[in-house]
Parts: sequence; C-alpha cells; structure tokens
Amino acid sequence: MSVAVDVAPTKLRRIEVLHVGRRGEVAGGMTQVVNGYLSYPFDDCDLRVIVSRDGSTGPRAMAIFLGAAWRLATLRGRDERVVVVHLSQGGSFVREGLLLRLAHARGFGTVAHLHGSSFPDYAAREPARVATVLRAADSVFVLSAETRAAVLAVLPTAPTELIPNAVPEGTPRAKGKSIVFGGSVSLRKGVDVLVDAWRRIADHDGWTLHIVGPVADPEVVPSELPDAVFHGGLPHAELMELLESAEIAVLPSRDEAMPMFILEALARQDCVVATRVGGIPAVLADGAGSLVDAGDADGLAEALERLMVSDAARDELRAAGTARFQRDYSAAAVYPMVAARWRAVLRGSR
Repeated sequence: MSVAVDVAPTKLRRIEVLHVGRRGEVAGGMTQVVNGYLSYPFDDCDLRVIVSRDGSTGPRAMAIFLGAAWRLATLRGRDERVVVVHLSQGGSFVREGLLLRLAHARGFGTVAHLHGSSFPDYAAREPARVATVLRAADSVFVLSAETRAAVLAVLPTAPTELIPNAVPEGTPRAKGKSIVFGGSVSLRKGVDVLVDAWRRIADHDGWTLHIVGPVADPEVVPSELPDAVFHGGLPHAELMELLESAEIAVLPSRDEAMPMFILEALARQDCVVATRVGGIPAVLADGAGSLVDAGDADGLAEALERLMVSDAARDELRAAGTARFQRDYSAAAVYPMVAARWRAVLRGSR
C-alpha cells in the first residue's frame, strides 16, 4: 500500500539585488524601470539601489560616481548578491560600464540591463567599447529584438535575454475626452508631427490634447494650438493621473527602444496610438494599439480622429490593449520572470 505524502515546496533563500544607476522622480526611461522594481513585493529578493548619477555634472557627478565605485569595491557576500547595472549609450555606457566591470572583477554575478533608443547606433559606432563592457555581464537584458541584434553583432557570445519593461496597474478613474502625450517635448518624440496632426483634425468636439514633458526642442512648441495644453514637466504621479483619466495616449516618436509611457498607458486602460519604431510594434501587435508611420501627420490625424469619434473603436482597442498588458507586461507577469533571471547569475548557482 502506498501512502501519499505532502511535500512542501522548497523555499528559495533570499538574495539581494543591487541596481546601479539612477532612481527618484524622473519621468520615463530607465529610472522608472528601477522605481517599478523597488515598488514590487518580490517573494525572495531584497532590492537596493547604488546611485551612480543624479543628473548633476562636474565635481558632484564625479563624487557620486566615485561613491558608487567605492561601494562596489568594498561589497561582500558574492554568494548572496547580484549586481544589475543599467546602461544606455554614450556617457552612461562608459560610466556605468566601468562599474559593471568592477563588479564582475570582484566576482559578483552581473547583469547589464540595456536601455536607450539609440543603443544600436551607438554599438555600431563603438563596437570595441561595447564588447569590452558587455564581456563583464553574466546576462545582458535587452528590450527589443533590434537591441539584441546590435549586441550580438559586436559580441556574438553575449548571453542576451529579451526582458520587457513592466509597470504596476493604475488606479481606476472616470475617463473623459482627453488625449495625453508624455515624454521629452522634442523632434525625436515627434511632437512637431503631433502638433501638425492635431491641426489637421477639423473638429475636436470637446477633446483636449495634453502634452506633458520638459521642452528639449523649443521650435516644436507653437505659439498657439487650439484645445491643447502644454504642461511642461510634471511629477510622474501627476502624469499617471492624467493617463488614468484619459481615453487616448499618443506617442509619435521617430526613435524608441521600448518606451515606458505606452506601457503605463496600457496599464491605465488607455487606447494607445504610436509609431512603428523600436520595440513599439511588438507591444502593440495584433490590435493592442494603433500604429502609424513615424513622421506621418496625416496618418496620425486619421488614427486619432477615428478613436475620437467612435466609442466602439475605443472599446475594441482598449480591450485588446488591456489584455496584452495583463498577459505580457504587467508586473505580475514580468517581475517573477526577471527575479528568476537575476537568481540564475548568482555566483553560487553557476
């Protein structure tokens, strides 16, 4: 006679994951990725940040960098700590790349988490530098197939992992006739195209366009734009409140990797209109959003107007986008997978 015995699952020992980069109140980009990790209750990982920069320059920036280097140089516990270094391109890649190499030289499990829409171009311009830095990574997290291809072109043996960004769900709010853009007010983000498209829509019918973000290219800000508000830079929480009460989010970028803004919009059940650049088409595939070509003001105006005039069109797009977010980009779907990847590079597991 056999007797069934209940066997409790083995509980994983807790590890500490140190994120090297930037944290705090900065809209978009890698900072919000780190903030998202910090806000999530991981079952078996404790998270800390080693701040390597804060937007300052000169002596203060050097002091912050040297402080981060000192913390890594004196860090102990290689069997229970993983170092995740967040890099983009240019100065960030050089600066945080040195910290990645330091952590690797000291024997810690390391992850290079790549951000930045221009990284593929940077890798093509600086292949030797990129290869040298990424050799110090036990795993390279990339946000898009384009970035993965750029990494493998300069370092074919790089252990790449396609890891999507993820965000927590928003707070349900009543939605009104508003359209929100969030990001740098710039040519790269296509704000000039958005302004052109908005002017081509003859009747706004009570809708308001909200453009949120610091102004990088003043020439894209018109002296007058009917039914539109330029807010300038806002705290991230205020931008999220605008998205929660909006029907539509728009991002007409000319260049992106995987923008957090569209994930934040999907998490808040907005209808998303964006361009076919970087990792955006993969996020909005199969009807999860409305895609237009970069620089196409006519196409952007048509996509926005279709949603503005049709409740049914918005309901259909919202349902598909929400389903895609829940399945592939919610914190509950992505973060446990990320934690498993962190644990896989732990010194004691290799």
